[in-house]
Amino acid sequence: MGTSSALLPEIGTEILVPVCAVVGIAFSLVQWLLVSRVKLTSDRRSPQNSANKNGYNDYLIEEEEGLNDHTIVAKCADIQSAISEGATSFLFTEYKYVGIFMIAFAILIFLFLGSVESFSTKSQPCTYNKEKMCKPALATAIFSTVSFLLGAVTSLLSGFLGMKIATYANARTTLEARKGVGKAFITAFRSGAVMGFLLAANGLLVLYIAINLFKLYYKSDWEGLFESITGYGLGGSSMALFGRVGGGIYTKAADVGADLVGKVERNIPEDDPRNPAVIADNVGDNVGDIAGMGSDLFGSYAESSCAALVVASISSFGLYHQFTPMLYPLLISSVGILVCLITTLFATDLFEIKAVKEIEPSLKKQLIISTILMTVGIAIVTWISVPSSFTIYNFGTQKFVRNWQLFLCVAVGLWAGLIIGFVTEYYTSNAYSPVQDVADSCRTGAATNVIFGLALGYKSVIIPIFAIAVAIFVSFSFAAMYGIAVAALGMLSTIATGLAIDAYGPISDNAGGIAEMAGMSHRIRERTDALDAAGNTTAAIGKGFAIGSAALVSLALFGAFVSRANITTVDVLTPKVFIGLIVGAMLPYWFSAMTMKSVGSAALKMVEEVRRQFNTIAGLMEGHTKPDYATCVKISTDASIKEMIPPGALVMLTPIIVGTFFGVETLSGVLAGSLVSGVQIAISASNTGGAWDNAKKYIEAGASEHARSLGPKGSDPHKAAVIGDTIGDPLKDTSGPSLNILIKLMAVESLVFAPFFATHGGLLFKIF
Repeated sequence: MGTSSALLPEIGTEILVPVCAVVGIAFSLVQWLLVSRVKLTSDRRSPQNSANKNGYNDYLIEEEEGLNDHTIVAKCADIQSAISEGATSFLFTEYKYVGIFMIAFAILIFLFLGSVESFSTKSQPCTYNKEKMCKPALATAIFSTVSFLLGAVTSLLSGFLGMKIATYANARTTLEARKGVGKAFITAFRSGAVMGFLLAANGLLVLYIAINLFKLYYKSDWEGLFESITGYGLGGSSMALFGRVGGGIYTKAADVGADLVGKVERNIPEDDPRNPAVIADNVGDNVGDIAGMGSDLFGSYAESSCAALVVASISSFGLYHQFTPMLYPLLISSVGILVCLITTLFATDLFEIKAVKEIEPSLKKQLIISTILMTVGIAIVTWISVPSSFTIYNFGTQKFVRNWQLFLCVAVGLWAGLIIGFVTEYYTSNAYSPVQDVADSCRTGAATNVIFGLALGYKSVIIPIFAIAVAIFVSFSFAAMYGIAVAALGMLSTIATGLAIDAYGPISDNAGGIAEMAGMSHRIRERTDALDAAGNTTAAIGKGFAIGSAALVSLALFGAFVSRANITTVDVLTPKVFIGLIVGAMLPYWFSAMTMKSVGSAALKMVEEVRRQFNTIAGLMEGHTKPDYATCVKISTDASIKEMIPPGALVMLTPIIVGTFFGVETLSGVLAGSLVSGVQIAISASNTGGAWDNAKKYIEAGASEHARSLGPKGSDPHKAAVIGDTIGDPLKDTSGPSLNILIKLMAVESLVFAPFFATHGGLLFKIF
């Protein structure tokens, strides 16, 4: 039982995984080369024939409006370099502080895990298989620390590269918009794909190399090997936390400041170059939505892989040393890269977008095509890499599982992700009635807009939660905790496409900002706005994915933690567990309070600075003098670095304090409580914010009779919509998306420290 072998030999796995990762990296480089064909230097070298060199012989909109080609390109290049410099300097400042934290936390991991067997170097009997000898806890401490640092560095790199690509592509998208919406779409989407594939492939490759290097020392002790690999997930997510919170505070302080003074008080359009906060706002899109989101999804991906590997290492795969089925999680991700590659070609090469109305359907097709192809991919991988029957560790017993059941676990996660994506789209896209109702409520002012928006957010939680519940029930019934871990992996298997669609949004947003600042014609602004509105909805879909996968990942990690800490049941009726539950459910509120207030206080400083410049700089409002952009960038940077520390400390210290003083039972309560309340708040916050944002865009675009009746920009309903959008900004871009990191991070941290908590935890209960 459980010893039948897989069709794919070990050597096949050892070739397939790295090859897929390398293909992913190569594909992202190809996409990058295609984007870099759009040149940003026209008048610098030779003004006479630059038009021919750039292929601008086609009839461009600009020419009929009598604008000079060269000055526009030069302006775009200048604005782009300002945004790029701002984003790079912010990330370097952030990484300096995060680096200090990283080293301190690495030392903490080493000390805590090393002290489990008081730093002895003798081999010990294994936790689950007492006849075998396992490597000492000191080895686990050293290797967990190394994998933590690996995960952290990979995560930072993912965020940084994503930001670099986005700032490289934004002005190029603006220039391509002169040739039509299709060209601009392809430029923005390709740039998103560069980030998606680079991140998915990097995450997979580093994890694969780490497993193989650690194996040289651990040899047959797979239990210890995969336990120390969990540090990789912890490193990835702890960096993501600071990226999401720091970036989120940065972007929203600038955004709220720019909107309140610019649009509401001064009546100037969005992204107007007279607004001092405009560069900071565009920098924010890159550090929050791109760098933060990249690290976040990388963290989810690393953790779901780690959770699956830990459970598998104490199941028949690990006990019988079957390398191919053991690496099943990595094989799913490898096939995911290939599937996303095919899917991306559909968007960029096989179908061309001709009109504005084709943008959103094209992005939706991406999700559907990748999901259908991935279902086939999972079936093939499961068939060739997993034995026809095997056993999975299930809280002290071994559960008998067949390979088709495992396939269903992954598939249910994959399709649940798609459902969550589409429900999110329904509630946040201005093509459907929920957002149109919110826009309509602006007739009677901002208060009704806020009421309608909140109601929409709460209502939008219902279907995603049922989807997650079904995924959990099916996958747990078939393959216990391992089933949930691979369901999470299923949801994340199309991460390259998901990230490409996600990164496309901020790139289009920036492109619109650059068009406005460079003084390009209103038609170009209409094109970039259309790209941006579609990008807003897809960004909401991406957040839905991130939150749904976080729920499954967190539960899988919770299962791995419970297995690792040797608890067989978690009983809600015991006071130890119940106090944990109720405190855990409170944590997302405490965390959201911190992040919301940080955005509020940073925005206050920004508003004061923007007002000061409008009042004191002569000729600013008339457009004769340039505002002082640098001061606003500095305000955002300083505020976000200072404000990201308390929420970060809350998440990182809670599991350590609870586990050490109250023990593993209370900690399991805290994890369950934070998961249950965190998911609900995260979904409702990001959908409420997304709906308010798109209600405002719906009124601004004036595409339908209903939208035109709500006014042009500057009408009372529009002002009410801007207020709603400004309230929604911190909800959808700071607290909502950071909450999914809170629930995952506490779980993965508990898993890494589980041996310490199991031996030394619960000090308070030992005293009394």
